[in-house]
Amino acid sequence: MRAYLFALVPAVAFLPGPAAAQSRVDATELDSVVVTATRSPDDALLVPAAIDLVDADEIDRAQPRIDLSESLQRVPGVVARDRQNQAQDLQVSIRGYGARAAFGVRGVRLYTDGIPATMPDGQGQVSHFPLESAGRIEVLRGPFSALYGNASGGVIELFTADAPPVPTLGAGFVAGANGLRKSSLSFHTPWGAEDGRSGTQGDLLLDLIDIDSDGYRDHSGSHRTSGQALLRGTFGDGGRYTLLFNGLDLTADDPQGLTAAQVRDNRRAASDGALTFDTRKTVRQDQFGARVEHTLSAGHEIAVTAWAGNRATTQMLSVPVAVQRDNPLHNGGAIDLDRDYHGIDGRWRWSTELAGGPFALTAGFDYEVSDEHRLGFENFTGNDVGVVGALRRDERNRVTANDVYLQAEWAPAERWRLHVGVRRSEVEFESDDRFVTAINPDDSGALEYARTSPVAGVLFRATPWLSLYANAGAGFETPTFSELAYRSDGQGGLNDTLAPARSRNQEIGVRARHGGWAYSAALFHSRTTDELVVAANEGGRSVYDNAGTTRRRGAEFAVDGALAPRWHLAAAYTFLDARYRDDFVVCGSPPCNQDDVVIEAGRHIPGLARNTAWAELRWRPVEHTDVMLQGRFVDRVFADDANSEAAPAYASFDLAAERRFRTAGLEWRGFARVNNLFDRDVVGSVIVNAGGGRYFEPAPGRHWMVGLDATKAF
Repeated sequence: MRAYLFALVPAVAFLPGPAAAQSRVDATELDSVVVTATRSPDDALLVPAAIDLVDADEIDRAQPRIDLSESLQRVPGVVARDRQNQAQDLQVSIRGYGARAAFGVRGVRLYTDGIPATMPDGQGQVSHFPLESAGRIEVLRGPFSALYGNASGGVIELFTADAPPVPTLGAGFVAGANGLRKSSLSFHTPWGAEDGRSGTQGDLLLDLIDIDSDGYRDHSGSHRTSGQALLRGTFGDGGRYTLLFNGLDLTADDPQGLTAAQVRDNRRAASDGALTFDTRKTVRQDQFGARVEHTLSAGHEIAVTAWAGNRATTQMLSVPVAVQRDNPLHNGGAIDLDRDYHGIDGRWRWSTELAGGPFALTAGFDYEVSDEHRLGFENFTGNDVGVVGALRRDERNRVTANDVYLQAEWAPAERWRLHVGVRRSEVEFESDDRFVTAINPDDSGALEYARTSPVAGVLFRATPWLSLYANAGAGFETPTFSELAYRSDGQGGLNDTLAPARSRNQEIGVRARHGGWAYSAALFHSRTTDELVVAANEGGRSVYDNAGTTRRRGAEFAVDGALAPRWHLAAAYTFLDARYRDDFVVCGSPPCNQDDVVIEAGRHIPGLARNTAWAELRWRPVEHTDVMLQGRFVDRVFADDANSEAAPAYASFDLAAERRFRTAGLEWRGFARVNNLFDRDVVGSVIVNAGGGRYFEPAPGRHWMVGLDATKAF
């Protein structure tokens, strides 16, 4: 990312600005780095943290650009699993944080063009990420992610590409197995002064994407339409602005998880409950963001970003009828959730010299609010199931995050860089119960969590192409409103027994770029107190609890470079040992008056693989043509805290080819790919602690995709 989203600053919401994107690598001026990484791979040599950049070529090359799981495989420490279930979004984790999520993304901060895709309670979504026009994806792993607030694992941010030099109209189509059909339309254009030196100038990007799929499994069809409009420009002397609008419309069936026996019997099946209750979800989201940056004087810069949006979700669950009838306090099996959210982030940066070396100080604030109206209904009427019935829940919920932060960067000598920062986070939850009857008491309540998160890092540039670094920091992760929504005792109201997870993290690493090759390696250790865990997961409802202490330690390696003039290799490997360090007790099958299942110390944290690896060998037989063989290995993944069941380890390979050509006055890009080339049986993801042993979400066997894009420059 560019100059106004600092890798050590939690300021989250600043889009890239051309004038701000200068890399300063000499001894007299500090480089400006941004939220997760920097604007070029070479700039990563100047940041004391584990950062990665996935550029537009890597996002586009022979890919359908459906979701982030395609691109993030090449980043060590990151797992993005396509669950073959659009109703539940991707399963994203970084260094083992986030794998507990039954839906959406937890433990990882998400941004698109500087606008948060994570709510103030830590719940995130990636379904609206505009991959069709992505210029790059940047990823920050490790301790410095603490500076972004309510998360533990890391930060993922997508940036829209710059417009081409001339107005360009684009269209594309992808078709594939299981009824996949994707259509896209775009218009990207620059505007204003042509010389880029006087007057105002900027770019406008409009994108519309429509994706339809029958789904690999029974009852897993989906339809998703998304669009984005981005306007960037300059004003006055050193001013820049960005206006962003994006929208999402999603309808998806939910096949739910399968037991191991069901997977062996029919990998494509949906659960009985999914078919009986027609489990499904609809999502409508609209979001607007604006950012203004300005240089006040020599050494002083400010940036302000504001955003607002609405996300409306309806979902049909498979909660048995008898469970709702027998418990008058039950919240029902159908959900209607309407969320309005907004926020503002402001930052001031001062650059000067300290003891003969460049010094920069950044201070800022971040204020975010999410207001939601949550309704719960029975999922039956008389003998009809899978329909919206009587009202069982009516709540107004509000979560507010007030954060302030401070960061200092100093280069005391030519080869050394020091970075320190601190963020104070206060997150408040308020619930107003409006469904009060003679047998259903008022369950209103409020909770507040606060934490100060310091981080520090040091980097030594041993040579112009080799950097060594070390860092440490404290992390903080609150429960989300969805995680607070259900109690293990079956009573209503917030789950006020949940405490926030608090972590201490250390990391050492090395990065190098030399002779056409890029290398990186990192060793990390994290210790978390009150880890948030899934106590039980049944009928689309997850009940959460706190574990004692957990430990994550591991190693990450990545390499990228040219083997020969026409051959290119990229590879990534992650070792992760994630375990519970203390015995703890949870409610195994809610409702429980007291916890009754003991999880012994030493068990592996479920949802995580001990070893993962990915590699790509690319061959360019002729100009504008690429042929790729990609392979991945995923170790077994335990599905429950007791480590009694696991998805088996697997290795799979994909074969793809892309051709770029010009004809009829158009620029064309065509691709074809066969995934899971050898038709291996793969469980793509697991649902941690799912009820009835329905842990497993199978992935497709051998399947194909073809696509063709065309652009016309005017």
